[in-house]
Amino acid sequence: MLKIGDFSKLSRISIRMLRHYDEIGLLQPRMTDPSSGYRYYSEEQLRLAGRIQALKDMDFSLAAIIEILKN
Repeated sequence: MLKIGDFSKLSRISIRMLRHYDEIGLLQPRMTDPSSGYRYYSEEQLRLAGRIQALKDMDFSLAAIIEILKN
């Protein structure tokens, strides 16, 4: 498991955006520590983060990205 800071560095997505993605259901952490609320991500989620970034680079909105990834 990767801490949010490590995942942020590897995925090149800011911690602030990772928190936002969690709130909107786009990229949710694999696990959240119930006592601290700290978010942990799996290495497998890096591929999804890359897909999200690629779609953002193509100027898709976050709402559109959510729909694309559902299908």
